[in-house]
Amino acid sequence: MTGSDASPADSPSFPSSSPSSFRLVYVPGVTPSKWVRVWNERLPDVPLTLLALTPAEAFGALREGTADAGLVRLPVDRDDLSAIPLYTETTVVVIPKDHLLAAAEEVTVEDLAEELVLHPLDDTLGWEQPPGLPANERPETTADAIELVAAGVGVLAVPQSLARLHHRKDLTYRTLTEVPQSRVALSWQAADEAPDLVEEFIGIVRGRTVNSTRGRRAEAQKGQKQPKDQKERKSGAKPGRSGKPGAGSRTAGKPAARKPGGAGGSGRGRAGGKPRKRS
Repeated sequence: MTGSDASPADSPSFPSSSPSSFRLVYVPGVTPSKWVRVWNERLPDVPLTLLALTPAEAFGALREGTADAGLVRLPVDRDDLSAIPLYTETTVVVIPKDHLLAAAEEVTVEDLAEELVLHPLDDTLGWEQPPGLPANERPETTADAIELVAAGVGVLAVPQSLARLHHRKDLTYRTLTEVPQSRVALSWQAADEAPDLVEEFIGIVRGRTVNSTRGRRAEAQKGQKQPKDQKERKSGAKPGRSGKPGAGSRTAGKPAARKPGGAGGSGRGRAGGKPRKRS
């Protein structure tokens, strides 16, 4: 399953492990399409397989080795997994379109003091103390919480990507300030050195160019003989001058100096003597 065909509802089944393929899992809200596009351009001979999983399933796939890397949300257990942070998401509050807070551009924690704020079990913000009034029960998932917001039961604070993922015509969202934010990271099995294909993907998500990317492609290029003209461009050396006519010599192609009164002269130049007197 690749590209947009992947769905969070799909069961976590992977192709058999192969050194000529790369298996990437990602959690809801994360969109890997731009990095997948670069991968396909740089490594067209290495298929990239995508699978959308819940956070718990994604970490399980990484630990079991049924995925090579994953786009997940921090925190990551560093005992058996490595991770590099990629970006931080804006936190928003999801509300009905006719809610009073919909008139504001931004919402603060104080604005939620009298609101019932839902706190699903798969929450990604890691609150020490969620704002607002607590619900009697926590929804199982963010999707369940969205349904409750649509029913007018409460409001929900989530990363902006999840608000977009669960978009509904009867709901909207506003930026929520001074609250925890979700950080997305690339994770893989802990090791002294990341596997070559993981290094390739790290280079892509970090924006490295083809020439600066480390991994199997860079290793393959080591020791390769460079063309002479490429070496000269890198060293700044200029092509040598042979001095032969037509070969870049400074004197090549210069016309021969004319002698006074020589062939082709008019006799009226400065070196051609005095002009004749008219009778």
